[in-house]
Amino acid sequence: MKLSGIIPILRIFDITKAKEFYLEYLDFKLDWEHRFEDDMPLYLQISRDHTQLHLSEHHGDCSPGAAIRIEVTGIHEFHSRLVSKNYRFARPGLESTPWGSKECTVTDPFGNRIIFFEYEKVNQHVS
Repeated sequence: MKLSGIIPILRIFDITKAKEFYLEYLDFKLDWEHRFEDDMPLYLQISRDHTQLHLSEHHGDCSPGAAIRIEVTGIHEFHSRLVSKNYRFARPGLESTPWGSKECTVTDPFGNRIIFFEYEKVNQHVS
């Protein structure tokens, strides 16, 4: 058996706010959407590069207030791009951690924290 990755599910409550945050602000792309019926909750997949996220309005899928970590290459450029967008609900900083990473944390409109990080030294990360 070989594990090949994970796809976190994050709870959302408003599709317009979710798309504004994830698609416009974080530059993910919409892969697909699914509803069982027109008046049912939405479930969708978004992606950016090799990262996929599922966003769900279904109350049983997950709880709001999750935290996930996404490893990136080019954290300084990523951070600069976010700050340059002047998104009115977030002004993320860039923090150096004691464990050797630079981190940029954003919180979505539903209380989910996404920590984008890059290790400063190659030897800090053990595969």
